Amino acid sequence: MTTAQTTIAQMTATQTEAGERPGRTALFKARDKVYPKAVQGRFRRLKWTALFVLLAIYYVVPWLRWDRGPDAPDQAVLIDMAGQRAYFFFIEIWPQEVYYLTGLLVMAAIGLFLVTSLAGRLWCGYACPQTVWTDLFMWVERRIEGDRSARIRLDRSPMSARKAARKLAKHAAWLLIALLTGGSWVLYFGDAPTLVADAARFQLSGTVVFFVGLFTATTYLLAGWAREQVCTYMCPWPRIQAAMIDEDSLIVTYQAHRGEPRGAKRKDQSWDARGDCIDCGECVKVCPVGIDIRDGQQLECIGCGLCIDACDTIMDRIGRPDDLIRFDTLANQVARAAGRPPRVRLMRPRTVVYALLLLVVAALMVGMLVLRPRLEIGVLRDRAPLYVTLADGSVRNAYTLKISNMTREARTYALGAGGVPAGALEVVGADPSALSARPDRVSTYRVFVTAPGTGLAPSTPVVFELRDARTGETARYDAVFLAPAD
Repeated sequence: MTTAQTTIAQMTATQTEAGERPGRTALFKARDKVYPKAVQGRFRRLKWTALFVLLAIYYVVPWLRWDRGPDAPDQAVLIDMAGQRAYFFFIEIWPQEVYYLTGLLVMAAIGLFLVTSLAGRLWCGYACPQTVWTDLFMWVERRIEGDRSARIRLDRSPMSARKAARKLAKHAAWLLIALLTGGSWVLYFGDAPTLVADAARFQLSGTVVFFVGLFTATTYLLAGWAREQVCTYMCPWPRIQAAMIDEDSLIVTYQAHRGEPRGAKRKDQSWDARGDCIDCGECVKVCPVGIDIRDGQQLECIGCGLCIDACDTIMDRIGRPDDLIRFDTLANQVARAAGRPPRVRLMRPRTVVYALLLLVVAALMVGMLVLRPRLEIGVLRDRAPLYVTLADGSVRNAYTLKISNMTREARTYALGAGGVPAGALEVVGADPSALSARPDRVSTYRVFVTAPGTGLAPSTPVVFELRDARTGETARYDAVFLAPAD
């Protein structure tokens, strides 16, 4: 048998042992299901606190009320797609102010960069929706099927009435949580009491039913089935974080200088010439993504710190110091191994840059919100025809005027047009000096500007000015007046 034939035979044997059909090369590795073990400790308590607070915010916020006056929605946080408004307590965002959403996304991105450069994937471990709902689903799973060893035995056992009942109960609970999650998401886009009343009467629209079903399905699949695969394969952040952290970022680390050489230890054995790690594997058993932190920094690690709780429990049991696994910097690990005192450097070039960028964007956002006008106008000139020559030789242009009254009060405005010599202004069905605008609405008027036909350029700039008769607030819009060439 030649070397090539021997190699092919070995590959075929390996594939057969792995459960693959001979003659085919596997492109994907089958998932090794992770069975996280329950653990107690300070980081687990911190995760429970974050989970409770974040879920409370998510489920409760749509029910908060905020009085905005008559004929205005009183839901504190509402994305009103039909009314083309977004409400955040005392802030009201109009469609043309969508740049505020861009600013929020920019601030979120810079904030994530800053947090990652300071403390690694702290967001992923404590505040990411995937982490929060997966934690909740795993808690339900433990309550119904038991802890790690019990779940492993249950999955390996043949199907029975007991196993089927537990599996059905677990998935029913997951689906209920997913339904509440999808239903609560929809409440941010419509009046919460009205939507719930419509659901009780089975009178929801097809659109609402579709999105409730969509978010129910994604929550159930991602938090119940995909879990760590979302963090490892679907989320792009693990690939990006490598550019955000450095040797001074606080991340979950294993103190190899103290733990190695590792190995099992009997009570009568000395600690001399050996490390503190007894190779119990508890840090791996509690990891929600199933990695061994002792292998060093890894893409899959979400920085939750549960392995620290597990290791500290073992260290307390065997009488060794805590923090064999700890939040630490790579620079400090080198310093500790060399016997030098560790230090934490929060002020570094990248953290300073991120913090300054965050402050600048936040200041711009606040300044724009405080100084934004509550009156805007838009002018659209007719394009067919471009102009009309009247019987007396004068030229008339037609415009559509839109007045955006962003206040909760009816207002009266005076309209003027400047730039056209001896131009006459006419508003169809209204007095140009007393144009009314409904509260929180866009009012539309038909406007004609007429000028003598002599001495006009083919294109003349014209400025429309709208003035609030009561407050003196003004809004301007630059347009053009077209005329035939001489």
